[in-house]
Amino acid sequence: MAKKHVVVLTGAGMSAESGVSTFRDSGGLWEQYRVEQVATPEGWHEDPKLVTDFYNGLRRQLLTKEPCEGHRLLAEMEQDCNVSIITQNVDDLHERAGSSRVLHLHGELFKVTSSMNPNDPRQIRTLKDDEWEVKIGDKAPDGSQLRPFIVWFGEAVPNIEPAAEICSQADVFLIIGTSLNVYPAAGLIQYVPQGCPIYLIDPKEVSIPACMPVTHIRKGASEGMREFLRTLQP
Repeated sequence: MAKKHVVVLTGAGMSAESGVSTFRDSGGLWEQYRVEQVATPEGWHEDPKLVTDFYNGLRRQLLTKEPCEGHRLLAEMEQDCNVSIITQNVDDLHERAGSSRVLHLHGELFKVTSSMNPNDPRQIRTLKDDEWEVKIGDKAPDGSQLRPFIVWFGEAVPNIEPAAEICSQADVFLIIGTSLNVYPAAGLIQYVPQGCPIYLIDPKEVSIPACMPVTHIRKGASEGMREFLRTLQP
């Protein structure tokens, strides 16, 4: 019998249990800056050193974090299901937990690229753990200043079409830790086949289209994953 294809959409709540702060968290790095300063093309053009230093700080923080149980359970689910993860997170915790198919919608923190041609694959490279600190003067292959490989507010999301295609092939659709407020990612639920079971793991209330029957597991990522796996058992 063919394995079920479980498509998983994850957001900030997935990594919160690992201690990764979001820009909404109090006390996090984001609290010291306005989003316009560090997560828009305009902010980059105005002060590339500020933006570069900000993402260096995020990388330094991420190096001290480990995948939570929820990340590990998603990876282990590959033993029984075909699992495709679409994440709005820029951390590498899914990969470190062992998940083999992860599509990043908003970029990857440990990748850098050209500030002239950010989506040119020839310009993108992955930083090793010991070279997380990027400096002004560090150049991409095309000679431009290296910038974070992050999709900033106001920029197109190149992976949204591949993500929609993955969603259209789901046997089960699972949403973990995202408010479904940020578009275009929030619109991916519209591509899920009619009749496909949809599960949401989030301790908070999340706005879902009324026409879509969703099983809401009101728990955090790890505890919610344990409950979700019990529902998958025959």
